[in-house]
Amino acid sequence: MDEVEAPEYFICPISLHIMKDPVTIITGITYDRESIERWLYKGKNTTCPVTNRALPEHPVLTPNHMLQRLIQAWCNTSSYHSAPAPKSPLDNFHLRSHIRGVSIPNLQLKSLRKLEILAVGSEMNRQSMVKFGVNKVMLAFIVSCYEKNNTAGLEEALSILNIIRFPSVETRLLSFETECIINALTWVLGCDLANNVTVKSHAVLVLKAIIEKASSNILERLKPELFVTIVGVLRQGISHQGINGVLHIMLGARPWGRNRIKIVEAGAVMELVELELGSPEKRTTELVLAVLFHLCSCAEGRAQFLSHAAGIAVVTKRILKVSQATDDRAILILALICKFSGTSGVLQEMLRVGSVAKLLMVLQADCPSYLKDRAREILRGHSDVWRSSCCVRGYNLTRDPR
Repeated sequence: MDEVEAPEYFICPISLHIMKDPVTIITGITYDRESIERWLYKGKNTTCPVTNRALPEHPVLTPNHMLQRLIQAWCNTSSYHSAPAPKSPLDNFHLRSHIRGVSIPNLQLKSLRKLEILAVGSEMNRQSMVKFGVNKVMLAFIVSCYEKNNTAGLEEALSILNIIRFPSVETRLLSFETECIINALTWVLGCDLANNVTVKSHAVLVLKAIIEKASSNILERLKPELFVTIVGVLRQGISHQGINGVLHIMLGARPWGRNRIKIVEAGAVMELVELELGSPEKRTTELVLAVLFHLCSCAEGRAQFLSHAAGIAVVTKRILKVSQATDDRAILILALICKFSGTSGVLQEMLRVGSVAKLLMVLQADCPSYLKDRAREILRGHSDVWRSSCCVRGYNLTRDPR
């Protein structure tokens, strides 16, 4: 039998489906809750989809119970499938109760799991949780676990922080709080946990967010243990998102020379080359080469890079294969190696693994002029060594092909 056509006022203007949980906004237009929340929070829109009128920063979504009853009654009496019951909006009393429960030992796990379910529930729930300070409560709980050497509840707390997209503009941390949290997250990353990959990936992403917001005073005093731990996490293996998070942490710390030395001493260069040998996706390669460039700006980093048999080869292989950003960093790495560590053995290896040939290809490729200039500078700097090779023979390294 043909499906009965639903009354027009039962249809959400956004999804064009029958509303499951109709809510009315300040403009007087009614939408399905899930659709309007997605429009406002995921789409970051600030106007009513129908009237195009501006909306407040946190518009009130008023449940339209009468329309909900009409829709339910119509679905029950027509041949149309029954409308699902709407999700109840988050009750502030219960939210406060779950938040308080996190600080009560025998209620902690139950409260954390309830909060995790609420966070998954809807964007409106997540907004309310941020408003009531769940971010700081979760961070305080993680620090408490660190101080007590207790891992129970860490998985839930870190999951909540990632679901509600920490940090928010409402979360402001003092310097001593930031240091405590960094120490606690470093401890988490060093723990042997049941759901190791997920928990550590979440911990890395929270740590990345903390590092991005930290003051220069905090960043210049980061402990060597932090870098030893995140390099160890790379070695053990975490999620793709977690790997990129570790790389962002290294990039966030690298402006300070002492941090670059600490990262190198933690064995990062070797692990980054190994990571790149696995042919990761484009964004990861861009981040790996960006970190390697900064680490190769110090003598210790170059020494570690050259000690890996595949270091020069893997960087060379990425040129003209991934992106302009990758080309930029790869050529800069080769330039640093040639300028400061260009021994006879290194220059011969560059010839053997195809670095010289690749630089010549850059000169002839459709590349920005600044990249060609860098490649030309490297070639000219060691033309006396490379001139007799078959790939260079017949090519005038002193000419300007432009």
